[in-house]
Amino acid sequence: MQRDASSCNTYNYGDAHYWDARYVQDALSFDWYQRYSSLRPFVRSFVPTSSRVLMVGCGNSLMSEDMVKDGYEDVMNVDISSVAIEMMRTKHASVPQLKYMQMDVRDMSYFEDESFDTVIDKGESFKLLCSCGDDAPLSASRMLGEVSRLIKPGGTYFLITYGDPKVRMPHLTPSAYNWKISLYILPKPGFKKPGNSSSSAEPCLEAIPLSSEGMLPLDYVLEDPESHFIYICNKKVEEVAQTP
Repeated sequence: MQRDASSCNTYNYGDAHYWDARYVQDALSFDWYQRYSSLRPFVRSFVPTSSRVLMVGCGNSLMSEDMVKDGYEDVMNVDISSVAIEMMRTKHASVPQLKYMQMDVRDMSYFEDESFDTVIDKGESFKLLCSCGDDAPLSASRMLGEVSRLIKPGGTYFLITYGDPKVRMPHLTPSAYNWKISLYILPKPGFKKPGNSSSSAEPCLEAIPLSSEGMLPLDYVLEDPESHFIYICNKKVEEVAQTP
């Protein structure tokens, strides 16, 4: 499994000290990639409001807060940064639907197997893949293994990332995860179509048809070259063999 070299830098995104320093320096809320308003059609389609949701690498994002405002009842948020967790725990002390724990997503053994209906990942695996050092792919693999362990059969891993299928599918398709994967694409916020007119199209809830290898069709053209990719990974329910 290779390190994702696209859009990477030399920051150690897997290091708690890096994130603690970043959140001390800039405490303003920040959402990677897309805000909840853009992702809402997908979330509402695949995640019932009664789901037990795990938000990995929550940082100081507004995503979980917005989900609770939209009716979601149980959102557990984890992040490697104790600074971010304490900040968000204090901010939402009066919101029982939101819970926060400092945790390394590469080891979430605190939680039992199949503890969650949905895991949402807005760039956490991407950050691990782009960390400096040769162990970046191993870090991402450890995280994905934990995600697979924690999701109930029939549950969903909801991944939002810059990574197209060429760089993401090799990480998502090990047979041990037992995921059925669908792909959706959203233009980057603020994208303007040719002619300088802002894109006002509604998010497309029709999955992109992938090749047998799980890649984009050869003739597929991205409207926005900096689009964000949404991978909906549904954990298959294993059939129980019937005894004669």
